Amino acid sequence: MENPFLAFQQYLSGVSGLDLESTKILTCLVVSFPASAIFKRLPDKNILLKNVYIVAVSAIFIAFILQIRSGFFILLFNSMFTYVITRYYRSPLMPWVNFIVLMLLMCMSHLKSQFQRLNPEKVDIDITGAQMVLVMKLTSYAWSYRDGILYKKDRNRFNRELNQFQKSRAILSQPSLLSYLGYSFFYGSIVTGPSFDFADYHRFILTDVFDDVPAEKRPGKQRKRKIPHSGKVALLKVVQGLFWAALMFVLRPRFPTEYEVTGEFRHEHSFLYRICYMWVVSFVFRLKYYAAWTISEASCIVAGLGYNGYDPVKKKMYWNRVQNIDPKAFETGQNVHDCLEAWNMNTNKWLKNFVYLRCCNIDRETGKPSRGVLPTFATFATSAFWHGTMPGYYMTFIAGAIIQTVGRVFRHNLRPMFISKDGSNVSTFKKFYDLVCWVVTQLSFGYIVGPFLFLTFKRSMLLWAGVYFWVHVGSFAVFFIFNGPYAKQVKVFFQNRALRSTALQEPDHGTEKTELEAEKSEKAKDDILTHSNQSLASLPTFDKQSELHDSVGVLDVDMESNIDRINEEFQEWKREATKGKKAQQLTNEEIEHLKEGLTKLQGDLNDYIGSLDTLSDSKKKKD
Repeated sequence: MENPFLAFQQYLSGVSGLDLESTKILTCLVVSFPASAIFKRLPDKNILLKNVYIVAVSAIFIAFILQIRSGFFILLFNSMFTYVITRYYRSPLMPWVNFIVLMLLMCMSHLKSQFQRLNPEKVDIDITGAQMVLVMKLTSYAWSYRDGILYKKDRNRFNRELNQFQKSRAILSQPSLLSYLGYSFFYGSIVTGPSFDFADYHRFILTDVFDDVPAEKRPGKQRKRKIPHSGKVALLKVVQGLFWAALMFVLRPRFPTEYEVTGEFRHEHSFLYRICYMWVVSFVFRLKYYAAWTISEASCIVAGLGYNGYDPVKKKMYWNRVQNIDPKAFETGQNVHDCLEAWNMNTNKWLKNFVYLRCCNIDRETGKPSRGVLPTFATFATSAFWHGTMPGYYMTFIAGAIIQTVGRVFRHNLRPMFISKDGSNVSTFKKFYDLVCWVVTQLSFGYIVGPFLFLTFKRSMLLWAGVYFWVHVGSFAVFFIFNGPYAKQVKVFFQNRALRSTALQEPDHGTEKTELEAEKSEKAKDDILTHSNQSLASLPTFDKQSELHDSVGVLDVDMESNIDRINEEFQEWKREATKGKKAQQLTNEEIEHLKEGLTKLQGDLNDYIGSLDTLSDSKKKKD
């Protein structure tokens, strides 16, 4: 059978100069747009047709565009393994068994790809990229299914052990096989991602996620469709993606990666030139991900999967549900944490909610996870192992963990010299401090990303040796200064120079507070704390109102979000009041501010209780 996409791929490769693997991926991204345009015009209520269409388009991608028919069976086996084990293996260890098996299967694919690429004539695409995306989806599915079982068996434990994100992803009943395959093989993310949870797909395929779209915003003249227009938003994303791709084509020939391990690079250029060159190379390396992830997100937006709610006040729709990259935030990040939050965002969510927090011990009284060495190590090992088996991945992630720790040391000790903890007192040198942080962070990324590009241990060490291991040397110097024999004196030195909060500074009236004023101030503070404690005690629990959701396939937690929001704001008022109480310096203006805030929050609480009673009454009438 003649491949109808082969001529287009050859033409695209000739025009763009891309290799065959990149051309195939780009072809999938291009074809996904008309496929999504057709999908959103299918009948909203015909769930069977929509799932069949999704699986059919993905089959075309795999068989005719990517031409990895054997890879299709690998992906199918992974998917069916998770579907069967969640259905029939009722052990609490089910998510862990599923996780370990899927990771081992992916490791086998990584090793196969690694040995295949030793042959320079092997330029065809492999299955590892699609399998990496699928592993995130399937492991999160297994955990969400386990959370749904926990919800039905022990709601107190469910409420105590899971955060709001995990609760919102709980699956209360196993979906049909076709719906599950539609989730696993969604064509818009099968090659490059983004990954998303089954709860998002479930609400999307049922079109429940579009319930808040106003009637006038819905397309269709005679029969209104629920999925709103998103062409302009998607087009803007495509333009951004094409810009990153064009910039990559311009810069890549001018800054070749291989030049970093040549003798000319090491011996004929200054140290400053070398570390700046490495930073530019790392930026060029990121451009292909900016382009691919942004265009892939645009495809999901066209289909409607990217919809993330409507703001009736601003009359604005949000389309960032499956956003995977924020180039501006990464390139302007002043510390490692901020940069990583903007990079591969869905993978970060997966690592946090389905790896790190699942390894943490949960405090039975507070419900908060206890940090330790095991969760951190498990998250690091999972991230590196998920990427592959080459030494460069592990070298990059170890170096990344080191500079992230250094960043925390600086933030804890140096940052208070330029801005107080509450932000009320800012030094005139704060902008200079921010600039230095940005430069150091970006140059450090250029250093640690090097092994990710070269992958082999020998060439990675050669690269780092060419810049004297400056990040490692500097990091260990920081550890010695702040944790060595003079650590106490160093920390006291910085503490004495930290800026104090202007909000807690006593006005200079030339006299001390009278005992009567102090007594009144203390009483006011105690009243605020009593008020906030009583208000928090009156909050309805999640377990009380969760009975309304017994029949829902995927747990709906919009009402619980309101509880958490009110709870968090009350806790904020408590912290402010407690801080003032300890300092003995809470002003009358601050007392009134706290009272006003608590009154407003109490009003929100009353509104919530009223809506809860209405839902309860309606359920009783229905029963």
